Amino acid sequence: MGEFWPVPDVLAYLAGRWRVSRSVRDLASGAEGEFTGTTGFREDTESPDGGLLHHESGTFVWQGVARPAERTLRFLPGPGGTADVRFADGRPFHDLDLTSGRHVADHPCAADLYRGEFVVRDSDHWRTVWRVRGPAKDLVLRTDYARED
Repeated sequence: MGEFWPVPDVLAYLAGRWRVSRSVRDLASGAEGEFTGTTGFREDTESPDGGLLHHESGTFVWQGVARPAERTLRFLPGPGGTADVRFADGRPFHDLDLTSGRHVADHPCAADLYRGEFVVRDSDHWRTVWRVRGPAKDLVLRTDYARED
């Protein structure tokens, strides 16, 4: 892909609102879907550790059927400008270190393994690609984020 854009403080970088475009491909069946919406990273006032509350909402279209979709994650401060990403209920999800502009994180979920690659392109654009493999899953989720004005 080329150059990465180093981020000294991931929480400072993510704060604000982003447009989201995600493609979902099931490599086993060939089925495809798409999510479009917005993500906001705002101060997490409920966490004693501070950090950001990430709330994503939009429309997910799977095999021609559109449904509303949303999710919430917590991004807690980690050492040296990194983040500890948690599900809304506090369970661990993955770490996030963008000091080099690129990071790979693994998240085991039951018999499946989620491997995410995070790449920062510039001050207003970043991407994640999650590869999900397991007995019942063979997916690629590619998400592009663009900062809103």
